[in-house]
Amino acid sequence: MSDAFLLSTIIFLPALGALALLLFNGEHDLAMKRFSAGVTGLVLILTFVPLLPRYFGQTANEAGFRLFVDLAWIPTWNIGYRLGLDGISLPLLILTSLLGFLSLLASWRIEKQVKGYLILFLLLETGMLGVFCALDFFLFYVFFEVMLLPMYFLIGIWGGPRKEYAAIKFFLYTLVGSVLMLIVMLMVYVGSGSAGASPTFDLATLAAIGQGTATGDYFGASFSKTLQYWSFGLLLIAFLIKLPSVPFHTWLPDAHVEAPTPISMLLAGVLLKIGGYGLLRIAYPLFPLGTYWASYVIVLMGVISILYGALAALAQTDFKRLVAYSSVSHMGYVLLGIGVWKIADASGSDLNRDFWLMGMNGAIFQMIGHGITSAGMFFMVGVIYDRVHHRNLNQFGGLLNKMPLYGGLAVTIIFAGLGLPGMCGFIGEAFTVLSSWNYSPLMAALAASGIILTAGYILWAIQRVYLGPRYIGPNSDDITPITRREATIGSVFVALAIILGIYPRLVFDVTTPTTETIVERMDAAVQLSRQTESEEAEIARLSDGSDQE
Repeated sequence: MSDAFLLSTIIFLPALGALALLLFNGEHDLAMKRFSAGVTGLVLILTFVPLLPRYFGQTANEAGFRLFVDLAWIPTWNIGYRLGLDGISLPLLILTSLLGFLSLLASWRIEKQVKGYLILFLLLETGMLGVFCALDFFLFYVFFEVMLLPMYFLIGIWGGPRKEYAAIKFFLYTLVGSVLMLIVMLMVYVGSGSAGASPTFDLATLAAIGQGTATGDYFGASFSKTLQYWSFGLLLIAFLIKLPSVPFHTWLPDAHVEAPTPISMLLAGVLLKIGGYGLLRIAYPLFPLGTYWASYVIVLMGVISILYGALAALAQTDFKRLVAYSSVSHMGYVLLGIGVWKIADASGSDLNRDFWLMGMNGAIFQMIGHGITSAGMFFMVGVIYDRVHHRNLNQFGGLLNKMPLYGGLAVTIIFAGLGLPGMCGFIGEAFTVLSSWNYSPLMAALAASGIILTAGYILWAIQRVYLGPRYIGPNSDDITPITRREATIGSVFVALAIILGIYPRLVFDVTTPTTETIVERMDAAVQLSRQTESEEAEIARLSDGSDQE
């Protein structure tokens, strides 16, 4: 099995499954659910069994990718079918395949237009898998757009009472980000031909041009400082919308509240990660000068998101909205970790790189950890909502007594989201906050205070929902023990949260080689730019002096 066939199978198998569902009788809901579960389960198996051994059995190419695929797609415009994996994309690909399977199992209670729901669900999974494998800017954009319509309809048709409003708001916000990305894509495509070579969408080549290290036909090609600043700024907004970060976050609470539980799991667990991934895969490598120029803004927006999201979560009475605002807060740590880039004199540059490397690894771990805990929390909210049909935090209580197995699983995964040591939520937050101390002690202190606020809203929510002598809300007679399927899904989330919390090397051993390469190359790119500017200034000074003589 070739690399191209393996990656293509993983990406497009859900789409093929969606096409196969068209052949099913629309009345056979259970058969369609089982078939779709088989498709997502097969994707998960392929991700672990053939993919992982092949990934670790290969040596990375010059650009740092393994399982690299480069096939002609639209040769006239130098658009290629370019796929590959590295230490950033592999963990997120595994997370996507895992959450795709678990979210499909969580869809067993969907009874309305099941056939259409499953088709859109599988198309959405293809888009998510493709984004994390694409190494061509145009192909990345295609997969990015593939996710838009399925998510719009999944919220707009199967959502809650205000589903149309939430779906349109999600669509418009995402569309704005897509337009900004399209503008940047065209700018770098034209800019890549500045040395006389054919313009390209190849992300590895574009990164080499942006870092001033291009070879071969693109030797001497570079992106101007103005283009880097503008392009990075536009991409930053595009991916901050997806992350999301304050002030581009307002679509998220509405989308989460109205979306059905399995879609909230995917939205929080995978789609938000595309914002952070896009920054690391495209914006950072292509525009190192723009990245360094905006580093303080990135850190500041991360800290603001941490504090604002936590304070907003404290004010919520809707359980699902509380989890949504907690996502805004937790994704702020991702921005904090990737933003703490500081270059000093030669004696301190290595130390600064070490702290930034810690922040980068912590940010990626935070994306993985948050993907597990947030999806698990949304699932747990959905389990109780299916029984009592409300999410009012002030009308719960006593669920640990009434549903001990559910209560135990839910409280455990919520504590993982809190960042309890020994669980996955702790590692990412600790690494990002520690890395920020070298950048700005003030920012580190503010980010650390967000952890205290997180403890406040998490513990208060546990007290109102799970503790107390009795349940005080409506529909108490409908509170039944969780099913075997629900217990299995919840147990998987709890197990993953504990395993990654105890043994974070499972992630760090994969991410560190890639983040080291990114940090070293971007640091060298800025140093090279400074050296070039200094030499040009010296030449200009000498030229002025000779003219005066």
